[in-house]
Amino acid sequence: MRVLIVGGTRFIGAHAARQLDEAGADVTVFHRGKSENPILPPVRHVRDASAEYPVTLFPEAVAKADWDAVVHMVMMGEADARAAAQAFAGRAGRLVMISSGDIYRAYGRLTGSEPGEPDSSLLSEDAPLRSVLYPYRTQAAKLGRYAHDYEKILAERVVREAGLPAVILRLPKVYGPEDNANLATVYSFAAQPQWRWTHGHVDNVARAIVLAAMHPAAPGRIYNVGEANTPTMGERLARLPSLSSPTPQAPPFDYRHSIGYDTTRIRNELGFREIVDEADAMLALAKIACGAAVD
Repeated sequence: MRVLIVGGTRFIGAHAARQLDEAGADVTVFHRGKSENPILPPVRHVRDASAEYPVTLFPEAVAKADWDAVVHMVMMGEADARAAAQAFAGRAGRLVMISSGDIYRAYGRLTGSEPGEPDSSLLSEDAPLRSVLYPYRTQAAKLGRYAHDYEKILAERVVREAGLPAVILRLPKVYGPEDNANLATVYSFAAQPQWRWTHGHVDNVARAIVLAAMHPAAPGRIYNVGEANTPTMGERLARLPSLSSPTPQAPPFDYRHSIGYDTTRIRNELGFREIVDEADAMLALAKIACGAAVD
């Protein structure tokens, strides 16, 4: 298989590139050339300034080639989704879009952008989406220019309607040695012991991306990615070493609303299984992150 990864040099993308290479794919990575992860195997690189967010232009080396799969790691909103759909129509066997759980209505209720009572069950791929768009626009000065037009709901809509086979992966909160290694997305919520937020080790998330790119049953489907069972924050912290330093303060959200995924679909349809035990991986990272700060 000839696989193009758009933005595949950092964290999740680099792990996906490595696993695709190990699975026998002929991998090309399209990026700005500003960083190259040491875990990357000797894959092909197309370095071009047009790989800046949002990616709305593709050089001929990318746009005029034929691909069995295009894995778009950095599709942020409507404009770059439309650009990718137009560039790869008729040239890609499938387009894999990396999406997020912030599309769900539960996220809008968590952050207070829309009212409503908590959902009583885990979020399946058919769970209601947010009605209020552009969740990070008011934070663009802090987060960066991309946040102004960031909206995965619109990106997903463009990809679904584009007319080329597409796979949408809604990722959990990802952690691993290169990013979120201090597990701040767990320790910060010690005061919310009943709240749930689905996490996923980067190696497991990369495995899901490989399946989305290569499995014959994947095109046309949307998949949640993450743990088989999402524990509460209290249950997570009970397994981890405690911090002796002050616990970081959590955002002022409505923690009646959990972001817990149902990941049954990808397990049943694509045979997804973790290649790294989530509980063991999180404990190992916590021990490293805490170091001398372990009680």
